[in-house]
Amino acid sequence: MLNCPRRETLVLFAFSAVLSLAVLGARAVAPAPTTPVATILVYHRFGPKVADNMTITTALFAAHLRYLHDNGYNVVPLRDVVDFLSARKPLPPRAVAITVDDGHRTVFTEMKPLVERYHVPVTLFIYPSAISNASYAMSWDQLRALQETGLFDIQGHTYWHPNFKQEKRRLPQNQFEEFVRSQLTKPREVLKAHLSVTVDMLAWPFGIYDDELIRVAREIGYVAGVTLDRHPVSASTNAMAMPRYLVTQEMAGKAFANVLQAGGARSIPNP
Repeated sequence: MLNCPRRETLVLFAFSAVLSLAVLGARAVAPAPTTPVATILVYHRFGPKVADNMTITTALFAAHLRYLHDNGYNVVPLRDVVDFLSARKPLPPRAVAITVDDGHRTVFTEMKPLVERYHVPVTLFIYPSAISNASYAMSWDQLRALQETGLFDIQGHTYWHPNFKQEKRRLPQNQFEEFVRSQLTKPREVLKAHLSVTVDMLAWPFGIYDDELIRVAREIGYVAGVTLDRHPVSASTNAMAMPRYLVTQEMAGKAFANVLQAGGARSIPNP
């Protein structure tokens, strides 16, 4: 018969051993800071023919969606990637997020039918000065129709897509910060007024960002930003500077598969 002190000691030892194994196991499956966890793609314009270097054919976009579907990739809302970075909420394996910049009318005429067919979520980054004004842009009614599908999350791309590097050279520091604040605040106000959306994600125009711009954006209320840095998202990625792969007509076949394999092929364990 074991006496009580010895029994308690053995129980405590066994519990400690189990806990240690659990911790070691958790460490073994936790994603390393540089391990790819997701791929973010960014499109701009679509059409039957390639009109410029930001246009891909509608047929190629359809091929992309078909490839994602047929090869077991999980198209997730960009918000899910942000939630992983900010709160370590788990992502599915082979996670891919689709984004579109600018608000070109072909998002409505060419992209929308394919998004509905494959039922994939899309984050659309808009600079509102163009909407219902520029001949190339969508109208507010078209944006509302996108919202009604439940598949499009409409977010900000500054107010009129400035080049912050050029503006910083042109303006005194105090005027530059005032300009930045205006460009980041107005989309939140205008998109809220027209579409009743809360804008807290930002696409940096031309992919230009730095620590000062990130500071101002956070103060205004943004929780995430996307760039044009061409690499996968990892666990150590700054949510205010998430990298994206710019999709052009050259990203077909093996080139598209290589991008996905670089960033979306690994499973993400529960934290």
